[in-house]
Amino acid sequence: MTSEDEQRESSERVSGSERHANSEFQPTSPHTLSESDSRHVFWADTVADLILARDPDEPIVVKGGISPSGVPHLGNMNEVMRGYFVAEVLRERGYEVRQVFTADDRDPLRKLPRKLADAEGNVVGLGEVDAAALGQNLGKPYTDIPDPFGEVDSYGEHFTNLVERGAEQLGVDIEVVSTTDLYETGQMDDAVRHVLEHADEARRILGQYQDKVDEDYVPFNPICESCGKVTETVLSVDLEAETVEYECTDMTAGDRTIEGCGHRGTATFREGKLPWRFEWPAQWQALGVDFEPFGKDHAEGSWPSGEHIARELFGFEPPLPMVYEWFTLGGEPFSSSAGNVILAGEVLDLLELEVLHYFFTKNPKKARDFSVGRLDQLVDEFDRFERLYFGEEDGTENETALAERVYPFVVSEVREERLRIPYTYAAVLGMTDDESLRRTMAERAGHLPGDAPDWAREAALGRIPRAREWAVRTDNEYNYELAEDLPDVSFDAATEAALDALAEFVEAEDPDEEALQEEIYETARAHDVGVGDFFTAGYRLFLDTDEGPRLGPFLAALEREFVLARLRRQA
Repeated sequence: MTSEDEQRESSERVSGSERHANSEFQPTSPHTLSESDSRHVFWADTVADLILARDPDEPIVVKGGISPSGVPHLGNMNEVMRGYFVAEVLRERGYEVRQVFTADDRDPLRKLPRKLADAEGNVVGLGEVDAAALGQNLGKPYTDIPDPFGEVDSYGEHFTNLVERGAEQLGVDIEVVSTTDLYETGQMDDAVRHVLEHADEARRILGQYQDKVDEDYVPFNPICESCGKVTETVLSVDLEAETVEYECTDMTAGDRTIEGCGHRGTATFREGKLPWRFEWPAQWQALGVDFEPFGKDHAEGSWPSGEHIARELFGFEPPLPMVYEWFTLGGEPFSSSAGNVILAGEVLDLLELEVLHYFFTKNPKKARDFSVGRLDQLVDEFDRFERLYFGEEDGTENETALAERVYPFVVSEVREERLRIPYTYAAVLGMTDDESLRRTMAERAGHLPGDAPDWAREAALGRIPRAREWAVRTDNEYNYELAEDLPDVSFDAATEAALDALAEFVEAEDPDEEALQEEIYETARAHDVGVGDFFTAGYRLFLDTDEGPRLGPFLAALEREFVLARLRRQA
């Protein structure tokens, strides 16, 4: 889970060696998968076992969360998908599960994001919205800041909607819970009152994790009634009236200061928020959370203090934790400000949902890279995984066991009659917009058997526009367009003779891609035509360009009669 408050408080952490020097409390390890001796092939089964060992009430609550501060990219979907597969395993075992997702939308805006996303998920620069108006709202809760796109009531709602939209695109039904709503409807009243009533104990515990906790520290952040900013200076607490007196003072946000207005006023317990270290366990208690996965950054920060606060301040058992490793995008960290982001919807323009589901079933303990440029490898890996499930390919004992267990969780329906056109071949087919030609080429290559169900054939063809989008987006070797009309080209006599000879070979031998590639070389040499010049002639004939993909495999993918006519320069 992700929080703006966690970023703020990270600079105030005590080192790991000092953290528990003055306390007998020892946090449990959140590295649940590493600590378990389970022998399940699917990590979600291991987590489900550990949850059930606690004898939870139903519905079992699986939680994720995010601070809706900017573009919710694919990396953020870890929060959704890790919980989803655990929830699905529990449902398979007959348990009722509630998958909730908190939007920490009462967090204050601490800095201006360099990138935003509109309601459709299109990433735009800060210059494309009213940045000045956004800057005037620094320090205010996300739900009190106008939507920069003017589409919904607030900044917080806008970006929370994008998270929910991403989950829907991934086929996951999450129950989004606004932290602002939790406060305003009174669901956090008991937690706020308890923390303030036991402020000395709260200070004692938090002081073991943060340096800047003194005797004047009050664990509550009111919202200033004058300027609307979140302030950290509480002057007094009235537990009977459930109010605090405060002064709106400056807030430190990284290396900058957000100025307070100096106003002194009164706020109720519903007109502010708990600091993040207390708010997270308060959410667990309010929502009855049984399990929550989170990124490795929280393993040494928020988790130890959260568990400590849950057990010793609130007096309840915290949820089962699970640390997951982050994954990178093209070898670099996801970064909205640097523009290194991709949203779930964008990925689904490039590959099928089941392939993306498969990616998220991989072991959470291992850091991985999501490379758009090498997406063909991921799709090929999924296709093999699918063949292993149906017994169409041999694998190791572990590979087969994993496929047999996990595959039903990544597809909407297990159907053995399904068909898959290899991804790079689909990219070749995408070089033409002629759907009839695409179908003919796929049939000739054996990827669309005539006796296959219509639904399977149509689903297989659906990979072509995705592979085409991949080729265009990455501008790779498949980003060419087939010249469907004969280009206006002319060749010398030797080249024409070589083209005619190649046509005769194709007609007589019906070669596969490698045999055809080799024959192109042999034909050029036999007719005393430069190999490079002969390849260029082929590209001119078929693509109307001077370069292109490997010519043999490309021609082998095309419809045979079309290739013969084009090699013979027939319109």
